Amino acid sequence: MAELLLELLSEEIPARMQKRAAEDLKRLVSDRLGALGVATADSRAFATPRRLTLLVKGLSQQQPDVTEERKGPRVGAPDQAIQGFLRANGLTSLDRCEKRTVGKAEFWYLVVAKPGGPTADILRQVIPEVVANFPWPKSMRWGRSKRSWVRPLRRVLCLFGGKPLDLSLDFGGVLIRSGSETEGHRFLVPGAVAVASFADYRQKLRARKVMLNAVDRMLLIKERGRVLAEAEGLVVKEDEGLLEEVAGLVEWPVPLVGRIDESFMDVPPEVLATSMRAHQKYFALLRPDGRLAPRFLLVANMETADAGKTIVAGNERVLRARLSDAKFFWETDRETPLADRLPSLGGMVFHAKLGTMRQKVERIEELAAWIAARIPDCDPALARDAAHLCKADLATGMVGEFPELQGIMGRYYAVGQGVRTAVAEAIADHYRPLGPGDACPRAPVSVAVALADKLDTLVGFFAIGERPTGSKDPFALRRATLGIIRLLVENGLRIPLRDALIQALRCHLSQGASAAVKEGLAAIAADQERALSGFADEFLRDYFADRLKVGLREKGVRHDLIAAVFAVPKPDGGIEDDAVRLLARVDALQQFLRTDDGANLLVAYRRAANILKIEEKKDGRSYAEPPSAAKLLQGEERDLAAALQIASQAASAALESESFGAAMAALAALRRPVDAFFDKVTVNAEDAELRRNRLRLLAAIRATVGAVADFGAIEG
Repeated sequence: MAELLLELLSEEIPARMQKRAAEDLKRLVSDRLGALGVATADSRAFATPRRLTLLVKGLSQQQPDVTEERKGPRVGAPDQAIQGFLRANGLTSLDRCEKRTVGKAEFWYLVVAKPGGPTADILRQVIPEVVANFPWPKSMRWGRSKRSWVRPLRRVLCLFGGKPLDLSLDFGGVLIRSGSETEGHRFLVPGAVAVASFADYRQKLRARKVMLNAVDRMLLIKERGRVLAEAEGLVVKEDEGLLEEVAGLVEWPVPLVGRIDESFMDVPPEVLATSMRAHQKYFALLRPDGRLAPRFLLVANMETADAGKTIVAGNERVLRARLSDAKFFWETDRETPLADRLPSLGGMVFHAKLGTMRQKVERIEELAAWIAARIPDCDPALARDAAHLCKADLATGMVGEFPELQGIMGRYYAVGQGVRTAVAEAIADHYRPLGPGDACPRAPVSVAVALADKLDTLVGFFAIGERPTGSKDPFALRRATLGIIRLLVENGLRIPLRDALIQALRCHLSQGASAAVKEGLAAIAADQERALSGFADEFLRDYFADRLKVGLREKGVRHDLIAAVFAVPKPDGGIEDDAVRLLARVDALQQFLRTDDGANLLVAYRRAANILKIEEKKDGRSYAEPPSAAKLLQGEERDLAAALQIASQAASAALESESFGAAMAALAALRRPVDAFFDKVTVNAEDAELRRNRLRLLAAIRATVGAVADFGAIEG
């Protein structure tokens, strides 16, 4: 077996594209080889700022001979069919075909032997195709090239079985031929070097100051950074995203520590850390108590004779200029009260069909006050005040420079201007949670404004038809939905989501909703109230349930159990929209199904439901009416009827008091009488009236169990 080694050496590849590019190179080559019948044992791909490398192991030097059988028309078929088969296979007669009996008829078959060719020939076909059609998010042309690549492609190394594989990559005016040479670090060890295998290639790159594996570079940065920080009595602020990005900027990482001028340390630490991260790709260093230290960690791509002193001095000089801008914004922004910035929001478009940021703020104010009235210990007036100011920092210079600081800077400015603490904290927290790893707001006012902001966004985009698809979610609506679920569940809020959705839509309408919103509602119903209700029900049924399944999957909650509970209507016939109550029912159902009683009752329910489905379809009628006590002839029938009555009453009372564990316990009592019924009683009795009564008994099982959860939706 032979190995394929391919290296595409270019100018610097953007760090954000490297990981995906390595995966694409591996996938495209492997898939193309597989489609051509070439088996591979193992594939690995690597990326550095200047190269994409692919290693494929377990390739045969020669592909085996294969035979292909092609079925033709029936023997004695019309001449037109015979001639068509011959033409399709390049034949003039049936001499090379044979007859085979298939079933009761004879057919013509053509057996074509295909000799296996050298694998090298297949690679010469596949690799140029992959390179020519590589899916870079952005690419460029250079020189006389008519084809594009992410950056100018300089050299191609290709070895197969330890020998150079000659390739010609035609970029339409620029022809690049492959060889057996690679290059080391551009500055530290420049020049080409020949390699004979992947092991040789990796070793020679390492000797020439190139670390091929991005994971190795990340580990080195992390470990040496830790050592350097500890020498100063500090720790490196954890930032996996920045670590991965920086590892994509250097082939030979050299961590160094620089200083921040003390004059900048009165600027909020989030500003300093963000400026260093966004502009310079520096890691912040923290004191043992978690406060930002006047130090930063940079990662150079060079080793110098002065141990990096010149590099550090240059980076300190650049950072000084960056932080001077940040300090200017900090000092200037505080001169204008947040409330005075609100008119500027009128010139910021939230969305062309949903109005300006000022209009969004007005909707959030109204909705936050409505939500606050339904949150214990939450002052609607404070919620309205917080909503009034929550987007004001978007008009500041600091947030204009660093959008990721929105909310955070609003809190700093609000505190400095004497705004009440609950309002200031709500300004910072109303964007949260930003993802599954982000903390969820707990303060009542913060929760009210966060819910209002997310609900306004959701209903607005859904009303204008901008709903997420399987592959696209440009407005982060899935994240907003999961945020709403977390805000409700983690704070134990009993706010009916259906009412909240309708209220959010009313805020759009009371403000004078855009034509697009009105058209979206009109598509549901002509009457406004019916349209609002229809919108909320559609949202809950078609979207909310799916998001709930996704949000709980990581907690080990089965999606089918959520569906089973969600399918049961509320007592008023509406869709379940209380997230806290719904999850409590799901948890109780999950615990119940883990017991023997639960598992066996599920089997019995399915048996009853399947029999009913068949018989009701055959008879063209439903058997939902109560069974007649006079026709319960066997003891097992009477026992089951009595148990169903007791279980139904107990489950109904438990559900009404939201004692979902008790409701499941009531169902557990059905296990034995149901088992005994199926063991001793023949449902499809010869007596038609007796059969109908027993089917009604099965329908009673279905109804009693179905009042707690739709057991038919449970899998496994």
